Amino acid sequence: MTTIIFESPLGLVQVTGDEAGVSAISCVNVSADEPVSASIPEPVSQAVQQLADYFAGTRKTFDFLINPAGTTFQQTVWKALLNVPFGTTLSYLALTRRIGDEKAIRAVAAANGKNPLWIVVPCHRIIGSDGSLTGYSGGLWRKKWLLEHERGGTGQLVLF
Repeated sequence: MTTIIFESPLGLVQVTGDEAGVSAISCVNVSADEPVSASIPEPVSQAVQQLADYFAGTRKTFDFLINPAGTTFQQTVWKALLNVPFGTTLSYLALTRRIGDEKAIRAVAAANGKNPLWIVVPCHRIIGSDGSLTGYSGGLWRKKWLLEHERGGTGQLVLF
């Protein structure tokens, strides 16, 4: 398993993966004994380059190999998240309907919160039915930044 740390506009990002794919991408608070990585080895180099392209505004989708660990239900939710297009948002209720169980809204929200692949599996695109940003494990300021970034930095969010 390879883990690296790199700088992004939203702080430090940790990427972990192996030959089976990238298993985790997250924002981190790094201590002095965990410096930013000097080199980016395989198998995470493609992920780091694509994330850098995303932050630069030149990439809207990701095509590197991913391998997130989760329950069957979590995997179902994460696959549904992959179908929420760049620059758009979807409500938790609409996401729940997409997976076929409107009554599972709390479980869908919990699975969304456990997403181990920050940005790549776009949990930041899921908002409240009333248009509110709601919770985000990376902090609401990061969620807002990501949504505005995907809208071209206009500050205008398109709901649904």
